[in-house]
Amino acid sequence: MRIMRHVLDETDRRIAATLVASPRASWREVARCLGLSERTVVRRVALLYADGTLRATAVRNPARFPHLIPVALRIRCRPNKIRQVAQALARRTDTVWVDILGGGDEISTIFFLEGPEARNNLLLRDLPATDAVGSWTAHTLLRVFPTAFRWTAGLLSPTELAELAPDLTPPTTPAPSYTQTDVDSALIAALCEDGRATYTDLARRAGTTALTARRRLEALVDGQVLRLATELDLALLGAQTEALLWIAVQPGALQETAHTVSTHPHVRFCAATTGPANLVVAVAAADLDALYTFLTDTVGPLSAVTAIDTTPLLATVKRTGLIRH
Repeated sequence: MRIMRHVLDETDRRIAATLVASPRASWREVARCLGLSERTVVRRVALLYADGTLRATAVRNPARFPHLIPVALRIRCRPNKIRQVAQALARRTDTVWVDILGGGDEISTIFFLEGPEARNNLLLRDLPATDAVGSWTAHTLLRVFPTAFRWTAGLLSPTELAELAPDLTPPTTPAPSYTQTDVDSALIAALCEDGRATYTDLARRAGTTALTARRRLEALVDGQVLRLATELDLALLGAQTEALLWIAVQPGALQETAHTVSTHPHVRFCAATTGPANLVVAVAAADLDALYTFLTDTVGPLSAVTAIDTTPLLATVKRTGLIRH
């Protein structure tokens, strides 16, 4: 079994942050961005991927797949059974993330459910049949704000980040309709398994040429059909405190509030949801004091915020569709 790192030095942390910002950046691009030699980057990053400290993957954007229903669940469980329930949820192919929250009796998870029948089976059959589950609340994700995906633990300067990361500003007009082809399906499946697969490997999986595979991948990313991701334990980059914020916002100010929050360096995920709390925000900060400052200085002044429920993360079981070792 691969053994993930528990500590990274400053150079490894900056390399990892660069790959969070640009998951398929070439080693030459990483070296140029950080002022390192390409040989140093290749040597260090090979070890980080080999031991599973870094893992490359991809996540579909449910807004571009009309049949997908993105749902956030808060599940109350018996504390002595919570790890078993979390692990069972993580093994499901339709979960994207699974975290254990609060006092050890609650799980937060994101599902990408394949249509109404899958949603109804989960809520009306699977969860009620699980003895360890006491109650749950379900929140449909209405819109995910991609600017939050720029999180890099503050290890990259704004200039470095702008050089690497694409423009993640949400479009002002609706995206054109997207029809998934067999080639796209094969590419997406391959990228979810290995987000840094070579174009030759992708072409072989999709039954096409390397040039076509590259063009289709770029089209999928540029069209926000797919988000490439680098998965790692955020504590390795100095984020020792993670929390989920369930925020109630006046509807007329939801868009503006989400934009303000999602562009903060501590925010790694932000989405508008159904339910009494209509904004869910995932925060990764250096420590509890940094989290407190975020709540008082960033969220506090927002007049449209009427309530907030802050729940710390105790353990991560699955992230970006990958089960944690």
